[in-house]
Amino acid sequence: MSPIIDVTDVSFAYGDTPAVSDVSLTVESGEFLGLIGPNGSGKTTLLHIMLGLIEPDSGSVELFGEPIDEFSAGHRIGYVSQQSTSKGSTMPITVREVIEMGRFAHAGSRRLAEEDHAIVAEAIETVDIAELQDRRINALSGGQRQRAYIARALASEADLLALDEPTVGVDAESRDAFYGLLDRLNSDGITIVLIEHDIGVVTDRASRIACINRELYHHGDTESFVESDALAEAYGASGRVVHHHH
Repeated sequence: MSPIIDVTDVSFAYGDTPAVSDVSLTVESGEFLGLIGPNGSGKTTLLHIMLGLIEPDSGSVELFGEPIDEFSAGHRIGYVSQQSTSKGSTMPITVREVIEMGRFAHAGSRRLAEEDHAIVAEAIETVDIAELQDRRINALSGGQRQRAYIARALASEADLLALDEPTVGVDAESRDAFYGLLDRLNSDGITIVLIEHDIGVVTDRASRIACINRELYHHGDTESFVESDALAEAYGASGRVVHHHH
């Protein structure tokens, strides 16, 4: 079986400023990959390259076994950016309407059918926001919005969930519940790629770690990362792992 994501010798620069240099990694089906690195290290740029949102200057990317420029099944990817959860939507639409958008790729030009509405209802139930479904999306807290956007990904029947610092501005209790939800989704078979500034959260939750600071310093299982010098090399003296016990 092909990897979900296959990145080979990828480099990208913003003008004369290198952001990602000669990075190669794979994300296998069912994996929970934590993507970490200091501020300005190229994490978001790399994630955008992995998802086909940015074309690399050199190297290649495959998604679900297809070259990225030939990949058309966008509904298989659920992407939750930091901006989408921290600022919310300005659109005057309800939470349920946002989640229903996840069915549009399946429905095409037809109206949503009973099966579509059943899948939407199941997604709402899975992320536990039934009481919020009739509220405006821009009236929700950051933690509630992130659940709504994940429900939209579930409604689209996404196989890959990519999240870029989704808990910025979210209180500790909501953050813990959110990561519990990610654990359950991953256990159900959804592949997850997570950018998170809290290294302890990543090492507690992720099965594999990719640590970058423009270059890739580590890509492997979490235990080998914790035992390696990659954190100090990528972050300098400021990097350390703090585990969260609940």
